[in-house]
Amino acid sequence: MNTHVGNRWLRFVLLGIASIALGAFAWIDAISVTLASTVLFGVIFIIAGAFQLAHAFSCREWSSRLLSALLGCLYILGGMLLIEEPATGSAFITAFIAISMVIGGAVRSMIAFQNRALSGWWMMMLGGLVTIAIGVMLYATLPWSGLWLVGTLIACELIFAGIGWVQFGLALRRGTVVIERNF
Repeated sequence: MNTHVGNRWLRFVLLGIASIALGAFAWIDAISVTLASTVLFGVIFIIAGAFQLAHAFSCREWSSRLLSALLGCLYILGGMLLIEEPATGSAFITAFIAISMVIGGAVRSMIAFQNRALSGWWMMMLGGLVTIAIGVMLYATLPWSGLWLVGTLIACELIFAGIGWVQFGLALRRGTVVIERNF
């Protein structure tokens, strides 16, 4: 089914402007956004743990029911800890991101090195090395980087998404665009 949205370009532009404004606000107070996000993660963990426990108790004949219930309890405990200590929780989230970046950058660098016969391999190597450096810097500046990283990432995502929506809306204004719905 095709939906003609060319005459609704302004809605996309307004969505983009709202996203950019929210992103700018998040960037201004990245620490509060980080702490609020950590609390939200905690709530999500508690809800997931409750569902895990309910599932474990509803499947009495399942041999892994006890392990599933234990996992549910761990989710709930982790969620409660994130809510109780969001600053510490954000430091753990940042440490996980930093370690993931170091590992991902190292893997990307190894792939680039193994494929150095290809032109442009050094760009992939450079990207991997930059990712490693950022991961190391984030980890080295813990716990302080934990206070601003998540909020800054959310701000960047909102701003870039907003720019995309504005650009999309303006493209709709310039010409007729047909969007397909695939359901």
